[in-house]
Amino acid sequence: MYRKILITTDGSAISKHTACAGVKFARQMGADVLALYVAPDYQYPVYVEIVPPSYPSEEEYVAQMKRIGNEHLASILQAAQAAGVRCECLTEFADAAALKIVAVAEQRQCDLIFMGSHGRSGWGQLLLGSVTNKVLSHTSKPVLVHRLIAEPGT
Repeated sequence: MYRKILITTDGSAISKHTACAGVKFARQMGADVLALYVAPDYQYPVYVEIVPPSYPSEEEYVAQMKRIGNEHLASILQAAQAAGVRCECLTEFADAAALKIVAVAEQRQCDLIFMGSHGRSGWGQLLLGSVTNKVLSHTSKPVLVHRLIAEPGT
């Protein structure tokens, strides 16, 4: 049914749990995994005339974000290797993470987007927005939303 599944991560504990569930799902489906971390675009300082010496250059920023992306993607890669699932890891840059997720899914011909939901509702969801909701509203591809349910009493 699915040949390539896009699994997203933002590096959070919930996201790591979701990614491991996504790898298990991919193994059950006999699918490959494309693991994606979307880093924010480099922001040029507002005060262009005077750049503080501690402000990273664009090249330094990109290198740092790629290192961070690799760290976040490592758990997915390890889970995939342990499960015998072929996995490719990718760090992309965009300020609109949801649109980048949708674009990567299209460009890389993924059959499914597997992502988590923090479970916010009501005002929390309205005020904070939801990358998952934005992906759902901008793609025609199937999206499997994994919700982490907290243990009772936690």
